[in-house]
Amino acid sequence: MVPATFIKSAARPTDFPADTGREAAFVGRSNSGKSTALNLLAGVRKLARVSKTPGRTQLVNFFAAGEDRRLVDLPGYGFARVTADVQERWERVLSTYLTERQSLVGLVLTVDIRRGLTALDTQLLEWLKPRALPLIVLLTKSDKLSRGAGLAQQRAVGKELGGGAHLTRFSAIDREGVEQARGWLTEWLGPGGSEEP
Repeated sequence: MVPATFIKSAARPTDFPADTGREAAFVGRSNSGKSTALNLLAGVRKLARVSKTPGRTQLVNFFAAGEDRRLVDLPGYGFARVTADVQERWERVLSTYLTERQSLVGLVLTVDIRRGLTALDTQLLEWLKPRALPLIVLLTKSDKLSRGAGLAQQRAVGKELGGGAHLTRFSAIDREGVEQARGWLTEWLGPGGSEEP
């Protein structure tokens, strides 16, 4: 992939870049490895902020990934330690982005392989069904499980998803699933998007 570059952070929908071109958005439970996965797939260390404290991504962050092509880092959901009003603002911004953004062509959901799909992940997927967005599910931190346990968890999550999604085990440590996920992203972004240098 061509290395992605930061465009801007948006605290509200009016701050979003022009709704043109094609975007792939990364979403997931806080501490699921979302920002780490985005950095790895974008080919730039520290592009998206990585922290051991859940909930650090508090804005919608846009990154250029080719001409009129973008990767988007959305705030994590779940157990982030933030005030109720901040959580409510996140939810409004997320809702607007996910339901109204016309340039959004696919969603990358990060799921900690040790935990599998949570109730919040399932709720998000149900809520998004009317949009019928293409979906990549990255079972992150796959190096934390043995190969057999990882395969079993992948089968279990695949059964829960019921087909229709790209699904792979993913690890920033041993790079499992990286090239596969990059290939899917390149398909979404199309000509002029991210390509191998």
